[in-house]
Amino acid sequence: MSLTARVPALAPFGVRSFRFQWPADLATAWAFEMETLILGWYMLVETGSVVMLAVFGSLQFLGILVAPLFGVAGDRIGYRNLLCLMRAAYAVLAAVLMVLFFTGTATPSAVFAVALVAGTVRPSDLVMRNVLIGDTMPARLLMQAMGVSRTTMDSARVAGALAGAGLVATLGMGSAYIAVCGFYVLSFLLTLGVAGGGAYGTSGVVAARTSPLHDLRAGLAYIWATPPLRATMYLAFLVNLTVFPLTGALLAHVAKDIYHLDQRGLGWLVASFAGGALIGSIALTLRGAAIRPARIMLVFGVVWYAATIAFAFVREPVWGRIILLFAGLVQSLCMVPMAVALLRTVPAVLRGCIMGVRMLAVYGYPVGLLAAGPLIERFGFTATASTYCVVGLVFLLVIAVRWRDHLWRTDAVANTV
Repeated sequence: MSLTARVPALAPFGVRSFRFQWPADLATAWAFEMETLILGWYMLVETGSVVMLAVFGSLQFLGILVAPLFGVAGDRIGYRNLLCLMRAAYAVLAAVLMVLFFTGTATPSAVFAVALVAGTVRPSDLVMRNVLIGDTMPARLLMQAMGVSRTTMDSARVAGALAGAGLVATLGMGSAYIAVCGFYVLSFLLTLGVAGGGAYGTSGVVAARTSPLHDLRAGLAYIWATPPLRATMYLAFLVNLTVFPLTGALLAHVAKDIYHLDQRGLGWLVASFAGGALIGSIALTLRGAAIRPARIMLVFGVVWYAATIAFAFVREPVWGRIILLFAGLVQSLCMVPMAVALLRTVPAVLRGCIMGVRMLAVYGYPVGLLAAGPLIERFGFTATASTYCVVGLVFLLVIAVRWRDHLWRTDAVANTV
């Protein structure tokens, strides 16, 4: 018996394309996390404003508005081809910032400009990763594959955050960006080995269609007519609006202004949340085939909100890291099943388009982040964060009750095993 057959977590690596995709996604995720931490800290120090930090964090999600069109493009030219173009663009933009930092010509406005361009492309990277998995992976391995894939982002938030903070503190911005560029180049080269068309999907043979806008309308109509898809989209928007900002870009504010930590302290906060998420992803690779995706996402969505409320009231960094570890764990147990529930519900011919529309839900993140900045300056982090979570929890329960037949019943499509 082969190793992949004996160890369930390794089963997805039996697919050749996944053996290239996973390390490519890992290198990209490491570079993303290093950039986010490095530039977020730079903007906070240079401007001294949590509002500017929130605005900068929001710029990185600008491309969510065009993510559905990226999905349509992937359906037409191939997901691998589009992903290669995107990752080449990341490397070029990182090289521009590296030159600016080495020459001492970097300014907040220049960083904003580069973030604006990168933010147009980066949000669609996750779309392409997920549709490639759905396109190349047999259904019986889908949950394990999504769990293993999620470890790229979770491990990156642990190691990438710590590495980014350490490199900047030790070597400076320019030297840190040499590592960022290196990861982007590596991810591009590895992505070339990913299958252009899937053995279980349709990206290799794209049917003739009338226009990209026609494809987009077809995807939107299918989502609206499919109750489990519509409910899951609402839930995705809700968590991005109300809970993700609190443990994302705003951790820089918590580290600097509440815990009075430096860059390394911020790195440890980010790594704690990501470490919990990594544990959750690994757990799903081991037991994922036996769980009900929609049920699990609802249960752990409730627990996620509760953990974040507890984090809002903590003033000791040690306890903050412990709670963030647990919050990251339950976050993973909510979000990975959510992605699996979606992939099991969408038709293959619309996979790229619908997963691109799913990315529109992420736009809740910058909206919540922009609103949180001034609210925190006026009312404080504790009041703002706890209010966000209570509102989010109430609406989560509304979604669970309204679509209970499609999200809670064991025989529902979104709960198939």
